[in-house]
Amino acid sequence: MIQHFMAVYTGSPDAMQRAGWDQLSPEVQQQRMAAGIQAWHAWVKAHQADIVDLGGPLGTTKRVSAQGVADVRNALSGYTIVRAESHEAAARLFEQHPHFTHFPGDAVEIMAVLPVPGL
Repeated sequence: MIQHFMAVYTGSPDAMQRAGWDQLSPEVQQQRMAAGIQAWHAWVKAHQADIVDLGGPLGTTKRVSAQGVADVRNALSGYTIVRAESHEAAARLFEQHPHFTHFPGDAVEIMAVLPVPGL
């Protein structure tokens, strides 16, 4: 049975340091960005039949709780919704993803999108 899965791209300042991104010259950063964007487009093309919502980058975060609204930081940097036969199959779509092969992203976390009970 085909299910939907949300892939959440994560990143951190540590990932940028580990990748040496902040040590690169602006020119080399631009070259890597261009190569990464090309690789991302190739990934999208290769998986377009599996992509339900391409998603996009995420901005700053506001947390709403019983205590009110507050600015917070998290490691979430983007998302994509895909369809797959299983959780494992969905995860395999993101192996060697440009988020961490070309860009200094940490990882891609994939979770099933579950139905809302009673709806």
